[in-house]
Amino acid sequence: MHKRLIIAALAAALLALAFGAWRLGLTPAYVVHGAPVGSGMAAKLLCSARFVSGFSQEQARSDLEQYSPLLERVTVDWDEAGRAITTSLFGLSQRSANFVEGRGCAVDYGIYPPRTPIALAPSAPADAAWPLGGAVGPAEPALRELLGEIVARDNAAGRNTRVLLVAREGRIVAEAYAQETGPETPLLGWSMSKSLMAVMLGNLELRGMLQTDAPTGFAEWQGDDRAAIRLTDLLTMTDGLEFIENYSPGDDVSLMLFTEPSAAAYALQRPLVQAPGSLFSYSSGAAALLSLVHQRAFDGPQQALEDFVAQIWQPMGFRHGLFETDSAGLLLGSSYFYASARDWARLGQLMLQRGELNGDRIVSEDWVRRATSTNGSANERAYGYQWWLNAGDEELRYPDLPEDSIYARGNREQVMMVAPSLDMIILRMGWSAESYPVNETFREIIGFSAGNADASAGEAG
Repeated sequence: MHKRLIIAALAAALLALAFGAWRLGLTPAYVVHGAPVGSGMAAKLLCSARFVSGFSQEQARSDLEQYSPLLERVTVDWDEAGRAITTSLFGLSQRSANFVEGRGCAVDYGIYPPRTPIALAPSAPADAAWPLGGAVGPAEPALRELLGEIVARDNAAGRNTRVLLVAREGRIVAEAYAQETGPETPLLGWSMSKSLMAVMLGNLELRGMLQTDAPTGFAEWQGDDRAAIRLTDLLTMTDGLEFIENYSPGDDVSLMLFTEPSAAAYALQRPLVQAPGSLFSYSSGAAALLSLVHQRAFDGPQQALEDFVAQIWQPMGFRHGLFETDSAGLLLGSSYFYASARDWARLGQLMLQRGELNGDRIVSEDWVRRATSTNGSANERAYGYQWWLNAGDEELRYPDLPEDSIYARGNREQVMMVAPSLDMIILRMGWSAESYPVNETFREIIGFSAGNADASAGEAG
């Protein structure tokens, strides 16, 4: 009798899920994968929004529900004292995620040892000038006012812009914040994290710990065609592996990030469908494999994380944020670096300074050149080593922005433009469900900034 009751309850929950999906006009994939993906996604994102970024429960919940109306049905248990979240969708596939100091949040699958805390101490005093320390200024009031107006305009249109920041000639000259966000708020970069992981691999190359043009060396691929995939193929997303990235239940990226304890183990299993190096195909699976390349340069996950702190976090002057790991301890270079806007701008400043920051050489100048050069694919060449390029295809990606600019970009319209010809960085962070007008907004900022700088020079003269 007890077994029959359990079966009946599960059947009722599945019917509720199917009916809910049907009423919302969702695909059959939601019925099959909706509960595990939805509960896993909810646990992970709510935990990080609350305990990494420090957003209110209401803001965290609102951000989650923008992905799908079905996520409004997720039940949530907030453990504020224990910094943990437990979720379920229609009573199915309950998931829990917990926060660990220095490591962030991860869904608990119970098959790996508990993650241990790690200290992320800043390398310089707060009053040291950015990008080494936390002091910025002097600001440009007129430009700051413009950024504030754009943020207000964006949010009146429902774009959920949280940060606009401009750095020029090595200093932050204006910034504007909204929606529970300030200069010290760690913000999820999503796929902007890929650009940082590429830098981390460039740092290993600088130290003689890997060869960028060599095959990956994964033992799991020996004896099949995937053994020919080079690190450069993964960096330029021309690896040829099958990977669907639509952020819908049932596609690869959703399953990998929200239902699998090891992102790398999932990505390693993807089959080869194109000759390596031939076609560009955007893939967070390739980025997870790059994280695995980084990890296997060391004795294990703990050593890889400690090296990141010693060789990247501290020399670059990062202060507010962390690089989350999955349950297996892998740094999630596809998606999960959290940092303040000023910290994200440090990554841009590194690229402007051709691989050097705060007196430390992080990557070689030659690596920066290669990382910002076109790939050799037949379909989309304007992508370097996990950095988007404005030029390289038949038309500029953003026609009104500098041709030499490169971009770190992420889900929900995170975007950082790095423009060497202007010695400028423009960063936009937010949570947009729809496309953000990068070309028009950044063009406005560049035009105003140039005019403001000319006026200031004239006054000085």
